Amino acid sequence: MPINFHDEQNRETYATRNADPSWISAITKHVDVPHKRIADIGCGGGIYTKALIEMGAAHVTGVDFSDEMLKAATHNCRHMVNATFHKGDAYHSNLPAHELDIVLQRALIHHLNNLEKCFKEVARVLKPNGIFIVQDRTPEDCLLPGDQSHIRGYFFEKFSRLKDRETTSRYDSIQVEQALTASGLRLFQTVPLWETRRVYETMEQLEQDLLLRTGRSILHELTEEELQELVAYIADKLQGTELPIVEQDRWTVWFAVKQG
Repeated sequence: MPINFHDEQNRETYATRNADPSWISAITKHVDVPHKRIADIGCGGGIYTKALIEMGAAHVTGVDFSDEMLKAATHNCRHMVNATFHKGDAYHSNLPAHELDIVLQRALIHHLNNLEKCFKEVARVLKPNGIFIVQDRTPEDCLLPGDQSHIRGYFFEKFSRLKDRETTSRYDSIQVEQALTASGLRLFQTVPLWETRRVYETMEQLEQDLLLRTGRSILHELTEEELQELVAYIADKLQGTELPIVEQDRWTVWFAVKQG
């Protein structure tokens, strides 16, 4: 069963870690964040809202369609006076027009069936020459083999049916670029990113993270029994691996500018 983002039990699943320096470095290489007004659309638990503020943003508005995610994000950023959160979605963000310097959409577009409608909403809220950052997995990113860093690859090795579930909802770079162009946005950089997800000091920490399905919506497609099988499979694959285990996820990041 797909993850229910409105379920209180899933409130903390996207709020329990910090953005890794690998992500911060990739963003700052291409975008000037300090003193900017930013929206984090599809903010989840506020992990990247928090990171953008720590990177020097003047203000970040987190937008999500789930009340439970917004509660988690508000708590996660409770000490940050320049973070606010409100309810909206990718097609109707409820943000004012032409006021934002930057919009971030991380791990959002694979949940959508109309990229152009989403990107036109981004164009509406951005200032002229404002920057749009899209981060998601392409089908190619999803199907890289599993190893001691790319743990996610083992999910599809063990349960091949998850491949179709994962890749059919993903957009490739051509589709993203076409939707950007149709929305009045110009792509200026596409970057592959290996983002460190978490460092596990023990195998037990990794196993517990998997069993909780923490931040891994694809694992909600598995029954409890299948999840136990997957954890055992990964533990066997990683037997003898030197600790700590540094888990990384492969992403593609598209940087676009609103044409003035």
